Amino acid sequence: MKDPVLKELDRNLQDLTASQAGRRAFIQSLPLLLAACATGSSDRFREGSNEGQEISLSPADERRLTQEVLPKMKQDYPEIPNRKLQSYITNLGDRIIASNGLAGNPYQYTFSVVDVPYVNAFALPAGTVFVTAPLIEMADSEAELAGVVGHEVGHIVARHSAERMELAKREEDKSIWYSILGGVVGGAAGYGLGKLMCKPKDNECLQNAAKLGAIAGTTGGLLIQKYAFMANSREDEMEADRVGFKTSVRAGYHKDHVGRFYNKLYAMEQKAKSSSNRILASLSDAMSTHPPSKERVVQMHQMASAANVTKSALVSTREFKEVKSIASKYAERARQRAKANS
Repeated sequence: MKDPVLKELDRNLQDLTASQAGRRAFIQSLPLLLAACATGSSDRFREGSNEGQEISLSPADERRLTQEVLPKMKQDYPEIPNRKLQSYITNLGDRIIASNGLAGNPYQYTFSVVDVPYVNAFALPAGTVFVTAPLIEMADSEAELAGVVGHEVGHIVARHSAERMELAKREEDKSIWYSILGGVVGGAAGYGLGKLMCKPKDNECLQNAAKLGAIAGTTGGLLIQKYAFMANSREDEMEADRVGFKTSVRAGYHKDHVGRFYNKLYAMEQKAKSSSNRILASLSDAMSTHPPSKERVVQMHQMASAANVTKSALVSTREFKEVKSIASKYAERARQRAKANS
């Protein structure tokens, strides 16, 4: 008959690792593994300079990869067939590119509004930027929208996609070492726990505790590998925010408005958290590929306060109001389609 202590340990491990939230909590309970396995710096501070990047992909490789995936992307995210909408987002994007000397340096940029029911904007390597109609609908000014477009340009300028692919390849090679180190540390921890909880001279209990710890440590090591990868992604988002702010302000948009979209994201985030478990919400923040929106709001406020802009700046235009109205109609149609198909 299995020892009750081992049953309890076994049950706890199964409970912890049965769900994504549990696996996240499990990582939080293994600080020793975190210290042993962490790679890279968590306080990197770049602003699109590519300083310190080790990337084997060339800009030409990025262009080739983009062309390979673009047809499928356009199927999944079809452009809205409205000339006014597409012309507007292209002109806004081109204004940012021209004001920052980015045209052909080394990418050619394209901007389009896509027909999906949710708020989003994203970029492919080598200069392709997509913005959804619901995002335009949600923005209150052209400067806000410019801040979001500038953020996506920031990802491209900083070559984040190429860096992610390089890091993924590098981390894949390290997986076995994360699991081995995790197993060693976890086995030692399990043995120590067994010494406290097993009956005297119960060697079988001690062996099982060590074995259970090794299994837990191996799992934890692999999860921590993922954690380190995600931490870098969070830094990417903060860097893209900084680049987006600076490129938008250089394009003539008001420094106090280009970061305001993050206030909306923060409000949405808080609303979502209010209906869920606080601990899980906190863990979700810790493991998210995007930083909590509060961090982004604070960063935007700090940059706006520090920016020294003397000339008059643009907040919005009459054309933005017209385009927002058009985008709202397409956004509502997309939501209705999604509702009908659900």
